[in-house]
Amino acid sequence: MTKVGTTVVRVDAPAPAVRLPRRRGIELSLIVLAVLLSVYGYCDVGLAKNGSIPPGAAGYGAGLGVLALLAHIAVRLRAPDADPLLLPIGVLLNGLGLVLIYRLDLETPGDRAAPTQLVWSTLGVALFIVVVLLLRDHRVLTRYAYVCVAAAMVLLILPIFFPAVNGARIWIRIAGFSIQPGEFAKVLLAVFFAAYLAANRNALAYAGRRIWRLQLPTGRVLGPIVAVWLLSVGVLILERDLGTSLLFFGLFVVLLYVATGRTGWIAVGLLLAALGAVAVGWLEPHVHSRVEDWLHPFASIEAGQGPNQLAQSLFAFAAGGVLGTGLGLGHSVLIGFAVKSDFILATAGEELGLAGLAAIFLLYALLVERGYRAGFALRDPFGRLLAVGLASIVALQVFVIAGGVTGLIPLTGMAMPFLAQGGSSVVTNWAIVALLIRVSDSARSQYDGRQAP
Repeated sequence: MTKVGTTVVRVDAPAPAVRLPRRRGIELSLIVLAVLLSVYGYCDVGLAKNGSIPPGAAGYGAGLGVLALLAHIAVRLRAPDADPLLLPIGVLLNGLGLVLIYRLDLETPGDRAAPTQLVWSTLGVALFIVVVLLLRDHRVLTRYAYVCVAAAMVLLILPIFFPAVNGARIWIRIAGFSIQPGEFAKVLLAVFFAAYLAANRNALAYAGRRIWRLQLPTGRVLGPIVAVWLLSVGVLILERDLGTSLLFFGLFVVLLYVATGRTGWIAVGLLLAALGAVAVGWLEPHVHSRVEDWLHPFASIEAGQGPNQLAQSLFAFAAGGVLGTGLGLGHSVLIGFAVKSDFILATAGEELGLAGLAAIFLLYALLVERGYRAGFALRDPFGRLLAVGLASIVALQVFVIAGGVTGLIPLTGMAMPFLAQGGSSVVTNWAIVALLIRVSDSARSQYDGRQAP
């Protein structure tokens, strides 16, 4: 009660802050389960191939467990309200990827990739810990939006000056060391897109000319971001990296839709994607050959030249059936040089079956859904767009890669998040998980009054 003049006015007390459970214990339990499942897969491969448990099983389990524990401690210290599923999903997918690569290494003794992948995974977890410990507020990233886009452009242009690998200029190779700069550029561009669209969302939604049912923004507002997108996609086309080009295009359209709420942008994006795909598919020989393989996957068999990679991938999925042949008992290595990277999902499909593939896709779906949930729970537009953008990167990659190796869409040549061989990819994916951890912590902590809206 309070008295104003001669009138007594009742003033309601502010609602108490809602204290949400932190669930760090659940996260730790799920991490232990993820490590145990990974070690079990490692042992299963050894038993299937050699009849004994691999001698490095204990070291593998200890190494993965220590990495996961350090990451958990960082989350417990600096992001105690973060979503408890994000880190265990990352650990399980990374561990499963190491198992699949180790299994394929047994078929290719001259090309061992699992030890290198474990080193890159260690670097990825280290980056995860650094991001979680040092980035106390995701909104700080808005200050570096233009630094991010400048760095992304440099990273995208650099591979042009290096020799092509398998028809694409997407690698930087120096003295046996190689990285794929486009993997890091996608996170930097997600930060820039989110910051720019958050700052100009009203002008993008309501300013400018109206054509039919689509409200166009002014050129002054839309021009800079379109220029950045066209430049990045143009560079990628020159490098013949069509998978990442499609990823950037999808990321741009999704964030534009979320920022403006205009469904017309989805229709425009699909139309432009279709036109671009048709044009590039007919004019670019490297892409045209992939389209032909997609339309006629068994043409090489009919011509007496044996199955190509896509045909072998389809045979692997068919051989797996519902429950799979068992880890270590498949023949997906017949796919050839890309079996550990582009086509690693075929190994999972053959040896784990449809049930195993469904479980893997469910893990990806949970990772994406938790990212979307954290983003839409936030009150600040930048955090919302950043979380949606990062989760969409994972979703688009999974769709493009899974669609390519199963014959749903033409092959594009990308790395399956966490599963496929590729140091740049696994490091970038851990950075994405770290940023989603930070955003989810902010989303949950705002309800107990610890964070200003």
